[in-house]
Amino acid sequence: MTLREIQASLSGELLTPGVNLDIECPKLFASDLMSDVLAFIQPGSVLITGLANAHVVRTSVLVNVKAVIIVQGKRPDVTVIDEARENNLPVISTRCSMFDACSRISRFLPEENR
Repeated sequence: MTLREIQASLSGELLTPGVNLDIECPKLFASDLMSDVLAFIQPGSVLITGLANAHVVRTSVLVNVKAVIIVQGKRPDVTVIDEARENNLPVISTRCSMFDACSRISRFLPEENR
């Protein structure tokens, strides 16, 4: 599944224009705890979170996240978006809940990557 397909399935808004949306995204990880992201995420995953702050971007860059999906219609401020763009990190906002976002995306992934 590509990031473009994920964005479409979530009716998401790309907050970092100019980034590549045609990248393959074979893994998901959902958490609001950045300590769990640091400890458990697999590199190359898409992070789904309800947090919309600079810690999400910095942690995502550190662990090689492919993209960040921010749920419940939350939008980070412009400094966070600028930092994501500087690091070529796609950030998408969706009105979906975390549960709904995970459900919509996971049905397209092979079971071993969920």
